[in-house]
Amino acid sequence: MRKIFKIILNTIPRPLLIRLSYFAKPVLTLLLKGNNYTDPIDGKSFRTFLPYGYGKQRNNVLSPSTLSLERHRLLWLYLKNETDFFNAEIGKGLKKILHFAPEQAFYKRFKKLQHIEYTTTDLNSPLADVKADICNLPFNTNSYDVILCNHVLEHIPNDTKAMKELFRVLKPGGMGIFQIPQDLNRALTFEDNTITDPKERAEIFGQYDHVRIYGRDYFDKLRGIGFKVKEVNYTETLSKEMIKRYCLAEGEIIPVVSK
Repeated sequence: MRKIFKIILNTIPRPLLIRLSYFAKPVLTLLLKGNNYTDPIDGKSFRTFLPYGYGKQRNNVLSPSTLSLERHRLLWLYLKNETDFFNAEIGKGLKKILHFAPEQAFYKRFKKLQHIEYTTTDLNSPLADVKADICNLPFNTNSYDVILCNHVLEHIPNDTKAMKELFRVLKPGGMGIFQIPQDLNRALTFEDNTITDPKERAEIFGQYDHVRIYGRDYFDKLRGIGFKVKEVNYTETLSKEMIKRYCLAEGEIIPVVSK
Protein backbone atom coordinates (compact mmCIF):
# COMPACT_ATOMS: atom_id res chain seq x y z
CA MET A 1 0.00 0.00 0.00
CA ARG A 2 2.87 2.38 0.80
CA LYS A 3 4.28 2.01 -2.72
CA ILE A 4 0.87 2.60 -4.31
CA PHE A 5 0.29 5.79 -2.31
CA LYS A 6 3.77 7.07 -3.14
CA ILE A 7 3.19 6.55 -6.87
CA ILE A 8 -0.20 8.29 -6.69
CA LEU A 9 1.22 11.32 -4.83
CA ASN A 10 4.11 11.74 -7.25
CA THR A 11 2.23 11.26 -10.53
CA ILE A 12 -1.27 12.77 -10.14
CA PRO A 13 -1.52 16.59 -10.03
CA ARG A 14 -2.75 17.90 -6.68
CA PRO A 15 -5.96 19.56 -8.00
CA LEU A 16 -7.00 16.23 -9.54
CA LEU A 17 -6.09 14.39 -6.34
CA ILE A 18 -8.47 16.65 -4.43
CA ARG A 19 -11.33 15.79 -6.78
CA LEU A 20 -10.61 12.05 -6.75
CA SER A 21 -10.41 11.96 -2.98
CA TYR A 22 -14.14 12.69 -2.65
CA PHE A 23 -14.82 9.27 -4.13
CA ALA A 24 -12.10 7.48 -2.17
CA LYS A 25 -12.91 8.72 1.34
CA PRO A 26 -16.19 6.81 1.91
CA VAL A 27 -14.61 3.55 0.75
CA LEU A 28 -11.48 3.98 2.89
CA THR A 29 -13.57 4.98 5.91
CA LEU A 30 -15.57 1.78 5.67
CA LEU A 31 -12.63 -0.54 4.96
CA LEU A 32 -10.43 0.74 7.79
CA LYS A 33 -13.06 1.17 10.50
CA GLY A 34 -11.81 0.13 13.94
CA ASN A 35 -10.96 1.32 17.45
CA ASN A 36 -7.19 1.89 17.57
CA TYR A 37 -6.94 5.50 16.36
CA THR A 38 -9.33 8.45 16.26
CA ASP A 39 -9.51 11.50 14.04
CA PRO A 40 -10.47 14.39 16.39
CA ILE A 41 -11.78 16.42 13.47
CA ASP A 42 -14.79 14.16 12.85
CA GLY A 43 -14.55 11.76 15.80
CA LYS A 44 -14.33 8.62 13.65
CA SER A 45 -12.08 5.75 14.67
CA PHE A 46 -10.02 3.27 12.65
CA ARG A 47 -7.88 0.20 13.07
CA THR A 48 -5.12 2.08 11.24
CA PHE A 49 -4.47 5.32 9.41
CA LEU A 50 -2.89 5.36 5.95
CA PRO A 51 0.76 5.97 4.98
CA TYR A 52 1.76 9.29 3.44
CA GLY A 53 4.82 10.95 1.96
CA TYR A 54 6.26 12.06 -1.38
CA GLY A 55 9.82 11.03 -0.54
CA LYS A 56 10.20 9.05 2.67
CA GLN A 57 6.79 7.77 3.66
CA ARG A 58 5.39 7.91 7.19
CA ASN A 59 3.19 5.06 8.35
CA ASN A 60 -0.18 5.48 10.05
CA VAL A 61 -0.59 9.26 9.54
CA LEU A 62 -3.34 9.95 6.95
CA SER A 63 -6.90 9.79 8.29
CA PRO A 64 -9.19 7.82 5.94
CA SER A 65 -12.23 9.99 6.67
CA THR A 66 -10.95 13.59 6.59
CA LEU A 67 -7.59 12.99 4.87
CA SER A 68 -6.00 14.93 7.71
CA LEU A 69 -2.34 14.52 8.59
CA GLU A 70 -0.62 14.98 11.95
CA ARG A 71 -0.37 18.76 11.51
CA HIS A 72 -4.06 19.14 10.63
CA ARG A 73 -5.23 17.23 13.68
CA LEU A 74 -2.85 19.18 15.91
CA LEU A 75 -4.08 22.49 14.50
CA TRP A 76 -7.72 21.45 14.92
CA LEU A 77 -7.15 20.62 18.58
CA TYR A 78 -5.31 23.91 19.15
CA LEU A 79 -8.00 26.03 17.48
CA LYS A 80 -10.79 24.17 19.28
CA ASN A 81 -9.27 24.13 22.74
CA GLU A 82 -7.07 27.23 22.91
CA THR A 83 -8.77 29.88 20.75
CA ASP A 84 -12.22 31.32 20.06
CA PHE A 85 -12.04 30.34 16.37
CA PHE A 86 -15.15 28.14 16.58
CA ASN A 87 -17.09 30.42 18.92
CA ALA A 88 -19.34 33.26 17.87
CA GLU A 89 -18.46 36.66 19.33
CA ILE A 90 -21.84 38.21 20.01
CA GLY A 91 -22.01 41.88 19.14
CA LYS A 92 -18.61 42.01 17.46
CA GLY A 93 -19.65 41.23 13.90
CA LEU A 94 -18.26 38.62 11.57
CA LYS A 95 -14.64 37.62 11.99
CA LYS A 96 -12.83 37.72 8.65
CA ILE A 97 -10.77 34.62 7.90
CA LEU A 98 -8.32 34.20 5.02
CA HIS A 99 -7.27 30.62 4.33
CA PHE A 100 -4.45 29.84 1.89
CA ALA A 101 -4.45 26.49 0.05
CA PRO A 102 -7.49 25.29 2.04
CA GLU A 103 -7.20 21.74 3.31
CA GLN A 104 -10.07 19.32 2.66
CA ALA A 105 -10.11 18.36 6.33
CA PHE A 106 -11.15 21.93 7.21
CA TYR A 107 -12.81 23.42 4.14
CA LYS A 108 -16.47 22.36 4.52
CA ARG A 109 -16.36 22.63 8.30
CA PHE A 110 -15.07 26.20 8.21
CA LYS A 111 -17.56 27.11 5.48
CA LYS A 112 -20.43 26.14 7.79
CA LEU A 113 -19.38 28.47 10.61
CA GLN A 114 -21.90 31.28 10.85
CA HIS A 115 -19.81 33.77 12.81
CA ILE A 116 -16.99 34.10 10.28
CA GLU A 117 -16.58 35.57 6.81
CA TYR A 118 -14.47 32.84 5.24
CA THR A 119 -12.34 33.43 2.14
CA THR A 120 -10.08 30.82 0.55
CA THR A 121 -7.26 31.58 -1.85
CA ASP A 122 -4.71 29.70 -3.95
CA LEU A 123 -3.31 29.73 -7.47
CA ASN A 124 -4.50 26.23 -8.43
CA SER A 125 -6.75 24.67 -5.81
CA PRO A 126 -10.36 23.92 -6.87
CA LEU A 127 -11.34 24.92 -3.32
CA ALA A 128 -10.09 28.50 -3.72
CA ASP A 129 -12.61 31.36 -3.83
CA VAL A 130 -9.93 33.76 -5.08
CA LYS A 131 -7.12 32.73 -7.42
CA ALA A 132 -4.15 34.75 -6.22
CA ASP A 133 -0.38 34.89 -5.94
CA ILE A 134 0.66 34.99 -2.29
CA CYS A 135 3.45 37.42 -3.25
CA ASN A 136 0.98 39.88 -4.78
CA LEU A 137 -2.34 39.60 -2.98
CA PRO A 138 -5.47 41.40 -4.24
CA PHE A 139 -6.67 42.15 -0.69
CA ASN A 140 -6.68 45.46 1.15
CA THR A 141 -4.18 46.24 3.89
CA ASN A 142 -5.34 45.32 7.43
CA SER A 143 -8.23 43.21 6.11
CA TYR A 144 -8.27 39.91 8.04
CA ASP A 145 -8.68 38.93 11.67
CA VAL A 146 -7.23 35.45 11.14
CA ILE A 147 -4.93 34.12 8.42
CA LEU A 148 -4.27 30.40 8.00
CA CYS A 149 -1.31 29.71 5.74
CA ASN A 150 -0.10 26.19 6.40
CA HIS A 151 2.50 24.26 4.40
CA VAL A 152 2.53 26.95 1.72
CA LEU A 153 5.69 29.02 2.27
CA GLU A 154 8.03 26.09 1.54
CA HIS A 155 6.67 26.15 -2.03
CA ILE A 156 7.36 29.87 -2.57
CA PRO A 157 10.76 30.93 -4.01
CA ASN A 158 10.48 34.45 -2.56
CA ASP A 159 9.09 33.61 0.87
CA THR A 160 10.20 37.01 2.23
CA LYS A 161 7.86 38.79 -0.16
CA ALA A 162 5.07 36.35 0.72
CA MET A 163 5.56 36.97 4.45
CA LYS A 164 5.42 40.72 3.88
CA GLU A 165 2.11 40.32 2.05
CA LEU A 166 0.72 38.20 4.89
CA PHE A 167 1.78 40.90 7.36
CA ARG A 168 0.19 43.61 5.21
CA VAL A 169 -3.28 42.03 4.97
CA LEU A 170 -3.47 40.90 8.62
CA LYS A 171 -5.33 43.31 10.88
CA PRO A 172 -3.54 44.87 13.87
CA GLY A 173 -4.30 42.53 16.75
CA GLY A 174 -5.09 39.73 14.32
CA MET A 175 -3.78 36.16 14.52
CA GLY A 176 -2.03 34.03 11.93
CA ILE A 177 -0.96 30.40 11.94
CA PHE A 178 1.81 29.64 9.45
CA GLN A 179 2.78 25.99 9.80
CA ILE A 180 5.66 24.71 7.68
CA PRO A 181 7.60 21.43 7.41
CA GLN A 182 10.47 22.13 9.76
CA ASP A 183 13.63 20.38 10.89
CA LEU A 184 14.09 21.53 14.47
CA ASN A 185 17.55 19.94 14.54
CA ARG A 186 18.63 22.39 11.85
CA ALA A 187 19.57 25.89 13.04
CA LEU A 188 19.44 27.47 9.59
CA THR A 189 17.04 27.03 6.70
CA PHE A 190 18.47 25.13 3.74
CA GLU A 191 17.68 25.80 0.09
CA ASP A 192 19.52 25.00 -3.15
CA ASN A 193 18.07 26.18 -6.46
CA THR A 194 20.44 23.94 -8.42
CA ILE A 195 18.49 20.85 -7.32
CA THR A 196 15.86 20.59 -10.04
CA ASP A 197 15.19 16.86 -10.47
CA PRO A 198 11.75 16.10 -8.92
CA LYS A 199 12.88 12.78 -7.41
CA GLU A 200 15.96 14.37 -5.88
CA ARG A 201 13.89 17.29 -4.55
CA ALA A 202 11.46 14.83 -2.95
CA GLU A 203 14.31 13.01 -1.23
CA ILE A 204 16.10 16.17 -0.02
CA PHE A 205 13.24 18.61 0.63
CA GLY A 206 10.50 16.10 1.42
CA GLN A 207 8.36 16.88 -1.62
CA TYR A 208 9.03 17.39 -5.32
CA ASP A 209 7.69 20.96 -5.30
CA HIS A 210 9.34 22.21 -2.10
CA VAL A 211 12.15 24.76 -2.43
CA ARG A 212 13.62 24.68 1.10
CA ILE A 213 13.79 22.96 4.46
CA TYR A 214 13.07 25.41 7.25
CA GLY A 215 15.22 25.39 10.35
CA ARG A 216 14.74 27.03 13.73
CA ASP A 217 15.54 30.42 12.16
CA TYR A 218 12.05 30.42 10.58
CA PHE A 219 10.58 32.04 13.67
CA ASP A 220 13.13 34.85 13.66
CA LYS A 221 12.51 35.48 9.98
CA LEU A 222 8.83 36.03 10.76
CA ARG A 223 9.83 38.38 13.58
CA GLY A 224 12.06 40.26 11.16
CA ILE A 225 9.02 40.90 8.95
CA GLY A 226 7.25 42.49 11.94
CA PHE A 227 5.19 39.63 13.38
CA LYS A 228 5.06 38.78 17.04
CA VAL A 229 5.63 35.02 17.20
CA LYS A 230 4.67 32.36 19.74
CA GLU A 231 6.37 28.98 19.23
CA VAL A 232 3.62 26.71 20.54
CA ASN A 233 4.56 23.12 21.38
CA TYR A 234 0.96 22.06 21.89
CA THR A 235 1.71 18.36 22.27
CA GLU A 236 3.41 19.25 25.58
CA THR A 237 -0.07 19.88 26.98
CA LEU A 238 -1.47 16.53 25.80
CA SER A 239 -1.12 13.10 27.35
CA LYS A 240 0.92 10.36 25.69
CA GLU A 241 -2.33 8.46 25.21
CA MET A 242 -3.93 11.36 23.32
CA ILE A 243 -0.86 11.83 21.12
CA LYS A 244 -0.95 8.14 20.20
CA ARG A 245 -4.74 7.98 19.77
CA TYR A 246 -4.83 11.01 17.45
CA CYS A 247 -1.57 10.07 15.65
CA LEU A 248 0.13 13.40 16.32
CA ALA A 249 3.79 14.34 15.78
CA GLU A 250 5.14 14.86 19.29
CA GLY A 251 7.12 18.09 19.58
CA GLU A 252 5.76 19.71 16.41
CA ILE A 253 5.69 23.49 16.80
CA ILE A 254 2.69 25.60 15.81
CA PRO A 255 3.88 29.08 14.75
CA VAL A 256 1.19 31.46 16.05
CA VAL A 257 1.76 35.03 14.92
CA SER A 258 0.13 38.37 15.63
CA LYS A 259 0.44 41.95 14.41
